[in-house]
Amino acid sequence: MKSVLLIGLGRFGMNVADKLNELGHEVMAIDCDEERVDNVLPLVTNAQIGDSTNPDFLETLGVQNYDVCIVAIAHNFQSSLETTSLLKEMGGRLVVARAESEVQKKFLLRNGADEVVYPEAQMARWAAVRYSADHILDYIELDEDHSIFEVSVPKTWAGKTLGELDIRRRYGINILALKRGGRMNMNILPETMLSVGSTMLVLGETRALQRCFNI
Repeated sequence: MKSVLLIGLGRFGMNVADKLNELGHEVMAIDCDEERVDNVLPLVTNAQIGDSTNPDFLETLGVQNYDVCIVAIAHNFQSSLETTSLLKEMGGRLVVARAESEVQKKFLLRNGADEVVYPEAQMARWAAVRYSADHILDYIELDEDHSIFEVSVPKTWAGKTLGELDIRRRYGINILALKRGGRMNMNILPETMLSVGSTMLVLGETRALQRCFNI
């Protein structure tokens, strides 16, 4: 369990709060809007109304005591930038900020953010991959060169074992798990047989995965 300082309770911030609550983390939520603070109370450990660009207010929160500080402020980049900078100056261990463009991302990284999330760009990449091919069910970009795809078992692979296919040597990819009927099987062995109607979680270099599955 981690302690998280979450600043900004728009749509993105509320979704972050919801997921952190589901994962069982302790969350202090901050926003300057009273209604948003009231709405998030069932999801967080505590919440306060306040201006995160005010150094005196931030000091009262004990920024250095949180494992993660997330700046989820939307539609006010100046406030996001000032908040990010102040959090780092006050000893924030890990400061993660939301960006709405590549330019914002660069400024945030230069002004104290340890990491930057760019939800629109990340969602756009996911949607482009997911919906441009019928056999892709999900997609996770690990870095610029590596990804995990959930793909349907190719018909030409059905009825064969992983040992027979020798996928790692032939294609340079790894099968992490098989899914069928909503159930996950992570006990992947050379004698594991593939079948039509199942999907695979495959890991590898993105280009290798694209070549292998004609993505």
